[in-house]
Amino acid sequence: MKSTRDKILRTLLSKPRSTINDLAEAVGINPISVRHHLTNLQIEGLVEGQEERHGVGRPRLVYILTDEGMERFPTRYLRLTTRLLSQMKDTMPGPVIAKLFSQIAEDMASEYASDMKNLSMEERLDFVQEMLAQEGFTVEWEKKDGQYQIHEISCPYYQIGIAHPEVCTVDQTLISKMLALPANKVQCILSGASHCTYVIQTEKIKNQK
Repeated sequence: MKSTRDKILRTLLSKPRSTINDLAEAVGINPISVRHHLTNLQIEGLVEGQEERHGVGRPRLVYILTDEGMERFPTRYLRLTTRLLSQMKDTMPGPVIAKLFSQIAEDMASEYASDMKNLSMEERLDFVQEMLAQEGFTVEWEKKDGQYQIHEISCPYYQIGIAHPEVCTVDQTLISKMLALPANKVQCILSGASHCTYVIQTEKIKNQK
């Protein structure tokens, strides 16, 4: 059976930038107990607290795993991946790096091309949601104000993206390729938002028909 601290760490792995109340709900204990565990986890260097603005008023405190906290899980690729990307950026032109990330997304999208044939827009969105979940994302979508919005609640690239935000182009390009429409990013977790959001304009869907 997992300990409470392990449950907190695993929650932060899947849902970075969680508040104390978020963690209390996920783990099933009261906020005071969560605060106690977080204090110990911060002393151990496994968790970091950050201020996040969310509208008018005082910033709220959210929590993320540190690199050391991430490496408590079978994700020791983090430091290697970060170093590899740093080396690539030191030795290769920016456009070449961008092309590599774009090609990764295009290759991923091509794997699912046959499954996307003859699907409606909302069926495509459901398919993208399921496919991204397999890649480690937590995704929701909705139709709002005459457009589709795709929300990435959690992102497996988050820790790498802090140092190398270029990696964010992978999921953006992937979504665009699979929907065959531009996905416009309107907010990003790396900029302090609670999640990433992409917008698909329905007017462009009509124009394609």
